[in-house]
Amino acid sequence: MTKRDAQRTGGGVADKLHVSQASLIRVFPRRTPLTPDDDLAFVGGPPLFPVPARRAHVSCLFTWDRREAGRLAEEWAAQGYKVELGGPAFGGESSEFEPGLYVKNGATITSRGCIRHCPFCFVPEREGPLRTLEIKPGWDILDNNLLACPRKHVEAVLAMLNEQPRAARFTGGIDARLCRPWFAARLAAMRLDILYMAYDMPETWSAVERTIGLMRGAGIGQRKVGCYVLVGYEGDTLADAERRLSMVLECGGMPFAMYYRGADWTGKPPSGWARLVRSWSRPAAIFAKEINDAQRDDLLNLSGKKL
Repeated sequence: MTKRDAQRTGGGVADKLHVSQASLIRVFPRRTPLTPDDDLAFVGGPPLFPVPARRAHVSCLFTWDRREAGRLAEEWAAQGYKVELGGPAFGGESSEFEPGLYVKNGATITSRGCIRHCPFCFVPEREGPLRTLEIKPGWDILDNNLLACPRKHVEAVLAMLNEQPRAARFTGGIDARLCRPWFAARLAAMRLDILYMAYDMPETWSAVERTIGLMRGAGIGQRKVGCYVLVGYEGDTLADAERRLSMVLECGGMPFAMYYRGADWTGKPPSGWARLVRSWSRPAAIFAKEINDAQRDDLLNLSGKKL
């Protein structure tokens, strides 16, 4: 399960629990940018001070954290809390979305499931066919495949985003194959922090290139046109991965390397892949590559020699 796949599931959405945020302790094995930060959200074991709630749900986002999640469930139960263990890593059933419960306030999910069946993604198996949800307010859209939803739903999501106090973010990623000019035009007319698309399979490059062109042509700056690039999947090489990342950068997008982690993955990426991911996941470093290439071209033009 890749980090982006896990993020798309909503970071530990309520399985069949329909509870108030004010009455439930939520426990997470690790902190992510989407982990809630209210007084009843904890990363790790129980605190020394009393917690004004007795029910605790240990929510596991990544499959490789399941053992730690089980350990935390036992630790909280030993302190007298009524504990339930679940989350995306355990294949929990995804239901309606409740803002702020398992992801930080500001993040929202307006649909579940997906129309695709990508070999590396667990979303179809865990969430089933695409279905729309009641639109809850938020500025960070985590949907698996927003653009596969009916246009009326997408338009309603964009209208909701225009009412938010912060610029819109689409960190769940969009399906470049489904992007149309009207969507790019709407994004260009609103406050946009960043939009991500997915470049998971080499054969989708033409759609990715076209969508980057639509966004840039609509007047959206390069730093706002993000692209998750899956690297390290079966048969991938460092050279091929670097080439795909460079293609995104050169055609006007902002590439972010996402190293593939299978369901049973543990440990860390091999050193070569770790270096590649580090160098292609920080905007400053990414643009430094582009600047260095431009400087090199200038020197070539001036000297007429190969460097």
